Amino acid sequence: MQVLKSFPLHPTHYADDVAQILIPSIERYGEREWQVIVQTNELHGHLGIYATIGAKMGLFACEQLRARHMHVISYAGLQPPLSCMNDGLQVSTASTLGHGLISTFDDRPRPEARFRSENGAILVHLKPRYAEQIERDIAHGRHTWGTDSPLYWDYVRHLAIRYWMEMDREKIFEIVSD
Repeated sequence: MQVLKSFPLHPTHYADDVAQILIPSIERYGEREWQVIVQTNELHGHLGIYATIGAKMGLFACEQLRARHMHVISYAGLQPPLSCMNDGLQVSTASTLGHGLISTFDDRPRPEARFRSENGAILVHLKPRYAEQIERDIAHGRHTWGTDSPLYWDYVRHLAIRYWMEMDREKIFEIVSD
């Protein structure tokens, strides 16, 4: 921890909907994932689907490469909602724009990133069935409420929490060695 002596882990520190998943999330995925997703969404400004996916992806890559710091090339582009994945990648890997350790390509945006550390390099992407599910769910929200509606953003928050709990980082990503 750089600023905090300890990370808040009591449900009273969280919004009610997030407090409900604190214990089951930590039991299922560990305290580190909890911290990374909380920090990501605080930075991101709202509970976001792709921000959460990016946090899970970066943490997954750190575990695979047994590294905490690495160079990251994100293929999520610069256009929301997919580009929101970049916030999760930065927080989970400590590969920030400020450190010059992350770059983003916008040529064909997709939920994918390349990670390189002293222990090797991997290309990680969200498995197509999960990417398609997220795209369908977001399209449904846009069609039903439009992105300017508070109901849309409530829907996105609900989905982000659901995906946080349901999408296991060990199962939702595919790795291609570099």
